[in-house]
Amino acid sequence: MKKNVTFFFLLLGFLNFYGQNIPEKKSEIQLSEEDEIIDNILGEESEEEFLKSTTKFQFIHVSLEYNNKTYFSGRELRVDQFNISPQIIYLHSNGIYAGVTGIYYDQFTPRWDYTSATLGYGKSFGRDKKYRWSTSYARYFYTNTLRDNPFKNAVSLGFELDNKKKTLGAEIETTYLFGSDNSFQIIGSTYGVLSLSKTKKHHLKLRPQLNIILAEQTIQLSQTFTYRDREFTRYFENNDFGLINTELIIPLQYDVGDFDLELGYRINFPTALEGETNLKVTNSFNFSMSYLFDL
Repeated sequence: MKKNVTFFFLLLGFLNFYGQNIPEKKSEIQLSEEDEIIDNILGEESEEEFLKSTTKFQFIHVSLEYNNKTYFSGRELRVDQFNISPQIIYLHSNGIYAGVTGIYYDQFTPRWDYTSATLGYGKSFGRDKKYRWSTSYARYFYTNTLRDNPFKNAVSLGFELDNKKKTLGAEIETTYLFGSDNSFQIIGSTYGVLSLSKTKKHHLKLRPQLNIILAEQTIQLSQTFTYRDREFTRYFENNDFGLINTELIIPLQYDVGDFDLELGYRINFPTALEGETNLKVTNSFNFSMSYLFDL
């Protein structure tokens, strides 16, 4: 990818809720897409060196992702289905970014679940610009307006650090979801980059990533008791905050100029909440393609 897009991503930090990202009570989390783009375009040049050679720029990043299975916080659903998520992102060198994304499920009705719009700002700081922070607001527009969708807004704040060559990094993001109800989640992740083959025009690499997801979940519990020879069942809800899923993502990425391909494998290790039993380790494959337009 062209080097004149690198600086913005170094300012940006990470976008939230893109690709397959939807409010955590609806689906699983995928982080750091723009970090992968940084790796693709930065190469061996340091951020400090690049900052000396660039000023202002803007571009559009377009991508399409396919997942062969759909999970809820790493948990199996009653319906076996795939999902597809397109997205388009506009980025400017002043640190502002905006994007639109959505998701399609092949077994849901309606199949196009929602469209979301995001506006955010991010900036790098510290020596060699190895530290980054970002904040954003996302608004969700659901296709089925008759269904109760309690989370229509999300405000996020993230912090990230990387080594000089972008081969190791870690990040943490906090998100407040609100609408007719509210929830809070924290996502911590760490990643590494292993270069398999690299030329001036091609780059093949592995980028394993480990995500730890903590969130508030509303759990419906029931209690059955007998009174005067009659059986009664009482239902009540309990809000529980804690670890709900740990996921390992192993993507193989191939970059050719401004065009990128990725084939990934994801393993979920869901943590049982109160009232949950016999949770299984789940897995899925994903394939994505993207292109960068320099404006």
